[in-house]
Amino acid sequence: MYLLIAVLYEEAHVKEILQKFTEIDVRGATLINTQGMASIISDEVPFFSSLRKVISGENLMSSNFTIFSAIKTEETLNKAIEVILSVVKDINKPGTGIVIVLPVIRIYGLAQNPLLNKE
Repeated sequence: MYLLIAVLYEEAHVKEILQKFTEIDVRGATLINTQGMASIISDEVPFFSSLRKVISGENLMSSNFTIFSAIKTEETLNKAIEVILSVVKDINKPGTGIVIVLPVIRIYGLAQNPLLNKE
């Protein structure tokens, strides 16, 4: 099992990704509004604000969107990543977002029987 975390900056991307997730057996996701470190400290440290504007070519965004999804199989995980990359196009472009995948050892509350690490 895996935890997919996607931090994205465009709400339209998030809506499209969540819609496409329903088509590839991603059975649930949690979406929260989040705020990056640079946007928080830019008021106190103007250098960060100016640097980010120069690098990204865009205005500072006050919030972004973080998707969390527990995904059972590597096949579904790969499909979910493909969906994200197809929607956002170039994830490496500044101001687009990031995708993180973590292994999940235990999870409770997702299914009838909790998945336990069998060591």
